[in-house]
Amino acid sequence: MNILYGYELSILQGTLLTLELSILSLLISMILGLLGALGKLSGSKALYRLINAYTTIIRGIPELVLMLLFYYGGQVFINWLAESVGYEEYIDISPFIAGVATISFIYGAYMTETFRGAFMAVPGGQLEAGVSFGMNKIQVFSRILFPQMLKFALPGFGNNWLVMVKATALVSIIGLDDMVRKASLAAGSTNKPFTFYIAIAFIYLLITTVSNKGLAALEKRSNRGERKE
Repeated sequence: MNILYGYELSILQGTLLTLELSILSLLISMILGLLGALGKLSGSKALYRLINAYTTIIRGIPELVLMLLFYYGGQVFINWLAESVGYEEYIDISPFIAGVATISFIYGAYMTETFRGAFMAVPGGQLEAGVSFGMNKIQVFSRILFPQMLKFALPGFGNNWLVMVKATALVSIIGLDDMVRKASLAAGSTNKPFTFYIAIAFIYLLITTVSNKGLAALEKRSNRGERKE
């Protein structure tokens, strides 16, 4: 007897889509986070206020609401723009694109604060030493500031990744066939909801457990050579 009543392949496909969504969203949110952190630390008051408004709004609105706003509101806005330039065909945004855009935008705000704190944690003396050795600003950033920042950012980065993976479950509400939606459809067909939801709970736990081990190894590697007091 099949454990998942013949839906094993369907759940596997949903799992792969969830991982694809998570990894792509992570990459984009990291870029947004770095740009946001650098903008906040740039010294520009206008840029600081703009990015601060972005992070404040994101942290103040539930993720589910943002997902629905991006998916349905995004459809309306893009088609309005298309009509304004004379494009008459309806543009349908795929749930995958909407999901990646929403999750990236949300966690870009959290990555902004993570990276900003990490940049500020780098001792100023190291940067001054780089300048005294004749390095220009780009060299100081690439050889001293950025590598040091990554070490300080790892704990917060890891936490953001783990929360992001679980947040991908929200895409099922806009019709994307991730593993949550696959499990929901299978549960409805077999009338075995507990079986399928416990299965995807185990899969999420497996993903986060493997991630934790990988992050722990990265932190250990980044701290290698440091003296413990």
